[in-house]
Amino acid sequence: MSKSYSDAAVELLRRLIATPSVSREEKGAADVVEAFLADAGLSPRRDKNNVWSVAPGYDASRPTLLLNAHVDTVRPVASWSRDPFSPDIEDGRLYGLGSNDCGGGLVALLQVFRHLAGTRQSYNLVYLASAEEEVSGADGVSHVLPLLPPIDLALVGEPTGMQPAVAEKGLMVVDMEAHGKSGHAARGEGVNAIYMMLDDLVWLRDHRFERVSDLLGPTLMSVTVLNAGTQHNVVPDVCRAVIDVRTNELYTNEEVFSIIRSHVRSDVRARSFRLSSSRLDPEHPLVRRCVAMGKKPFGSPTLSDQALMHFPSMKMGPGDSARSHSADEYILLEEIENSIEEYMDILDGVDL
Repeated sequence: MSKSYSDAAVELLRRLIATPSVSREEKGAADVVEAFLADAGLSPRRDKNNVWSVAPGYDASRPTLLLNAHVDTVRPVASWSRDPFSPDIEDGRLYGLGSNDCGGGLVALLQVFRHLAGTRQSYNLVYLASAEEEVSGADGVSHVLPLLPPIDLALVGEPTGMQPAVAEKGLMVVDMEAHGKSGHAARGEGVNAIYMMLDDLVWLRDHRFERVSDLLGPTLMSVTVLNAGTQHNVVPDVCRAVIDVRTNELYTNEEVFSIIRSHVRSDVRARSFRLSSSRLDPEHPLVRRCVAMGKKPFGSPTLSDQALMHFPSMKMGPGDSARSHSADEYILLEEIENSIEEYMDILDGVDL
């Protein structure tokens, strides 16, 4: 592909960085993507702040590949030493909020879509710039997927150093609550809700799930928030905890919740079961192409919109996950250019 594609990708990314797009406030960024697709003659469609395009020649008898990345960003942390919305280029680095997570993947996949939409492939192609990824919001990918043609496979452009993440951990947040009886601490009155929860906390700390994934490792539980009591001389009547659960693909969130509920005495409630783990068959043609190029499939511990996709998916994009959500976020210009070439090598002519 010509350098004009990478130049167009960088210019588009600079416009996006200069357009604040914190989760649930992505209208301006969605406008930018929509205008680019329209100018390229790619007939964009839009619902809320999600923008997509279906490549010409759609045929329902063929499989459909979705190219997806998100337009939203987290809020900039206070330790930025430069303007997070100023798309400055220095020493081959493009700085700016969202440049790495996941603006690089967003604009690279758009250029790949732009090129492949004008070629003959054995599959249909859909490009989606989705909203609310950073908050797993209801008006993001889960809202827009029913509006798209049926999807057989998704390629998600999160920053992975262009290595294929063929599995991803799921997330479940569980609220736990123990109830006692208040009383005066000096007289030993009441029933201490903290003590009532102690055995449950020990079980959560010590339990090991039997099924261990070769790519994702074990399912993990961490108690991350604990609240009880109002003052030093009052025995607390309520103790509340929050449990962060990261599931591998060998357990459903519902199954793990059932195990937790059967082992603790405290009341437990899952906030949601919707953020599921995923895994792509290592024999899938897309994975085999990546391996043939010398890439190494791996399992990702971090969450993306894959968790909301109930069809096979793979996460792969330019940039480094370690730069995400950090001060002075950047992406290398060569990472964008190289990713466009590599995406094309993988996708052009592949038989899904």
